[in-house]
Amino acid sequence: MCGRYASSRAPEDLAGLFEARWDPREALAPSWNVAPTDPVWAVLERPDRDTGEIERRLRPLRWGLVPSWSKDASGGARMINARVETVHEKPAYRRAFTRRRCLLPADGFYEWQAVPSAGGAKAYKQPYFITPENDGVMAMAGLYEFWRDPAVADDEDPDAWLATATIITTEAEDAAGRIHPRMPLALDPGDYAAWLDPAHQDVHALRALLHTPAGGRLEVRPVSTAVNSVRNNGPHLLDAAPL
Repeated sequence: MCGRYASSRAPEDLAGLFEARWDPREALAPSWNVAPTDPVWAVLERPDRDTGEIERRLRPLRWGLVPSWSKDASGGARMINARVETVHEKPAYRRAFTRRRCLLPADGFYEWQAVPSAGGAKAYKQPYFITPENDGVMAMAGLYEFWRDPAVADDEDPDAWLATATIITTEAEDAAGRIHPRMPLALDPGDYAAWLDPAHQDVHALRALLHTPAGGRLEVRPVSTAVNSVRNNGPHLLDAAPL
C-alpha cells in the first residue's frame, strides 16, 4: 500500500509539467509527509462550467476516496489505495474508474520494513523513501469522486461538495519490492492523455495503461523514523539515515 508520500513541487511547476490550468486561489503548502485525509494536488480533466469544453486542471482533492453513494464521509481515511487487480470491479471504485481518473504528482513515497529486536534493542519499523532515479515527478494513477454533504442545503455552497481521491497500487518491482510487496502505480507520460480523458471509458483499454513504467527504475534509501509522526514535516525527512 501507499500510506505516506512527499509532494513538494510548486503548483505553477506542476501545472507546466502536466500542461494543466491552475487557479492561484487554490494553494497547498509543500509537504514531505503527506498523510491520509490531507489535501493533495491532482491533475484531472473535466468540462468547463461555462463553455462545456474539456479542460485539464491542477486542483486540490482530499486523499481518501468517499464514493458518491456513501451516507457520510467517515470512511474516506480507509480508502486511500485501490488495488489495480480489482479497481475496475469493486463497487467503491468502478464508476470512478470509467469516468473520473486523475494523476497524483509526487516526489516519491514511503514504505516501512519491520526490524526484529536484537541485542537488547526493541523491534521497530524502518522507513524508506522510494523515488524515481532521475528525480523526476512521479505521476501516480488515481481516481476521484464528488460526495454531496446532505447537511448543507445549498448546492452552490462550496461546503456542499467534498472532492476526494485514491491511489491505484500494484505489485512492487525491483528495489521497491525488497521493502514492501505493493507500490503506487505511476503512469508513463505517453499514457497521461488517454488516462485523463473522461470520454475514454473502455475498461479493457484503460486497464492496459496500468503497467509498471520505466522498468521500475527507482531509488530506495532509509530515512529517519521522524517521518512516522504526521506532526513532522520538512525536506529533512528525505535525508538518508544510517541503518
